[in-house]
Amino acid sequence: MSDLNETALRRQLDEGLSGLQNATRPNDTQCGQLVAFVALLAKWNKAYNLTAIREPADMVSHHLLDSLTVAPHLHGQRCVDIGTGAGLPGLPLAITHPDKSFLLIDSNSKKTRFITQAVAALSLLNVEVWQGRSEHYEAGAGFDTVMCRAVASLPRLVEIGGHLLNNGGRLVAQKGRMPDAELAELPVGWRATTHVAQVPGLENKTRHIIVLTHH
Repeated sequence: MSDLNETALRRQLDEGLSGLQNATRPNDTQCGQLVAFVALLAKWNKAYNLTAIREPADMVSHHLLDSLTVAPHLHGQRCVDIGTGAGLPGLPLAITHPDKSFLLIDSNSKKTRFITQAVAALSLLNVEVWQGRSEHYEAGAGFDTVMCRAVASLPRLVEIGGHLLNNGGRLVAQKGRMPDAELAELPVGWRATTHVAQVPGLENKTRHIIVLTHH
């Protein structure tokens, strides 16, 4: 792994943010937290293999900027990221949206330990972590936004995440190619809107965001 150069990472992040469409520009403190998150992830990844992306510079585009493409689709105040892995997209979004609350769910204890450490190190007061399967989480009043990043097919996402929504809530799924077959298999009553996501630094990769609502 390359030596961690936080100044270079910050420059790369700033350049990427300038090309990110429809996203709120993080302030200076939040940009510092985003770079610090990459530093933590790179450090823990050596021992715990949290992500297949090894280079910190690649984490800026593949993880930070890719996560922030979800920002325009966040709805309401209460958000949950299911199958969050190393905290993606939930942690970057929590950093840039301190006015919203985020619950991050994953069944892997190594990953939830990392997220818990990152939340403490970054002083994030709007994040809670829960280890377990999302289908076993009792959501109470429900969430405004349920998000996931390449965790499951869209019909499966409805199955494991639909119960977490409140009335008027939405499921937001990050995908690569347009999942036409999955869209055709959505349960009755679910409506999808699709959006192309342009990620600076990943122009050669196809990205889509699918927003599901129940009617």
